[in-house]
Amino acid sequence: MGTHVIKMPDIGEGIAEVELSVWHVKVGDLVVEDQVLADVMTDKAMVDIPSPVHGKVISLGGEPGEVMAVGSILISIEVEGAGNTKDVPVVAEPAKAAPPVAEAKPVQAPVESKPAAAVKAPQAPVAREASERPLASPAVRKHALDAGIQLRLVQGTGPAGRILHEDLEAYLRQGTATGASAANPYAERNDEHQIPVIGMRRKIAQRMQDATRRAAHFSYVEEIDVTALDELRVHLNEKHGATRGKLTLLPFIVRAMVVALRDFPQINARYDDEAQVITRLGAVHVGVATQSDVGLMVPVVRHAEARSLWGTAEEIARLANAARTGKASRDELSGSTITLTSLGALGGIVSTPVLNLPEVAIVGVNRIVERPMVIKGQIVVRKMMNLSSSFDHRVVDGMDAAQFIQAIRGLLEQPASLFLE
Repeated sequence: MGTHVIKMPDIGEGIAEVELSVWHVKVGDLVVEDQVLADVMTDKAMVDIPSPVHGKVISLGGEPGEVMAVGSILISIEVEGAGNTKDVPVVAEPAKAAPPVAEAKPVQAPVESKPAAAVKAPQAPVAREASERPLASPAVRKHALDAGIQLRLVQGTGPAGRILHEDLEAYLRQGTATGASAANPYAERNDEHQIPVIGMRRKIAQRMQDATRRAAHFSYVEEIDVTALDELRVHLNEKHGATRGKLTLLPFIVRAMVVALRDFPQINARYDDEAQVITRLGAVHVGVATQSDVGLMVPVVRHAEARSLWGTAEEIARLANAARTGKASRDELSGSTITLTSLGALGGIVSTPVLNLPEVAIVGVNRIVERPMVIKGQIVVRKMMNLSSSFDHRVVDGMDAAQFIQAIRGLLEQPASLFLE
C-alpha cells in the first residue's frame, strides 16, 4: 500500500491561494477516480477538486474556510501500489473532527426531500459534540446558515441521520430550548448564533468592501415611463413567445445600454487604479447580477452589442440558470465591462448599487409601479420604473452619468428607437 498526496492545484489566472469551501469526504471514506473530494473558492468561482485515484482517505489538509496556498497538501489517500510520495508524513484525524460526508456532486447539490407524510414530528434538540459535523448537503448547510441554525442541534430524518430541509423547518417551528416556540411567540429569547463568514459570502464581503473603499461612488436616480415598452414586450411575446421564447424587460434594458454607450464610451470602461490607467472597450460585456444559493454572482453576457433581443434574452436565462445551479464557469463569471442589477418585483423605489470593480458604472433596475401622471394636462395611469445607477466619480463626471441615464430613458420611453440605426 502507498500514499497518494493531492496538492492544491494551480487554477490559473495568477491565483496564489484559494479558500477551502466544502469537503465532500471524511477520513476513512473510500473514494473512486473522478469523485469530487472538495470545493475551493477563487475570487471568481467555485472549483471542484476531483480524485485522480481510487483509495481510502487517510488525512485532510485543511478546514472549510481556511485559505490554502497553491501547492499545499489538500488530501492524502491510501492506494494500492507505491503511491506518488514517500516523504510526506500522514496523520489520520479523529473521525469526529472530520468534515461532513457528501456525494460527489457540485456544491449546489439538489435539494433533498421526503414526502410530507414521512417527516417526523418535531423532536427535542439533538445533543452532539461541538466539533461534530452532522450529515447534510451544501444546500441544507446554506439554509441553516441563513436561518441561524446550528446543525448539531437538529435531528436528521434522512438516510444515516442526514439532515434535510424539512428537518430545518421542523426545528424552526419548535423553536430552540432557550428561545420562543410556536406555542409562546412572546417568550424571551437569549440564544445566540455564530455564523462563520466563509466561502462565497466571504468573497462577496471582501469585494463589496474593496469597491466602497477604493471607488468614489455616486448614484443617480431617474424615473422612466415604461408603459409603451411593456406594451411592446407583451405584443412580442404574444406573437413570437411560442417560437422564440418569452421576453422580460432585461433584454430591452441591455439593448438600451448598448445603444447609449455608443455616445458615452467613457462609461463602458475599466479603471486600474494601481496602474492609473483607464481602458475603454468597444465590446459591451454586460454583467447581470444574479442571486444564487451561495450568494450574489455576476455572469457575463458577452458582446451584447452583437446580440438580437431574443439572443440576449436567451443568454441571460442560460447564464442565470448556470449561476443558480453552481455550473457557471470562471470565464462566464469574469470579464464584464458594465453591470446590470435588478431585484425584480422586490426592486423597491430606490437603491444604491455597489460598483463591480474594476468597472466604472452599474445600472440598477427598480420595480414597476402604476402611478397617476400628468400628461398634456390630463391625469393618466402609467407604468413607472426607476433606474438607480452608480458610477465611479474618479472616472465618470456627474454630467456624463446623468446624460447617459437620460439617453437610456429616451430609448426605453420610445422603444422603436432601440432598433433604429
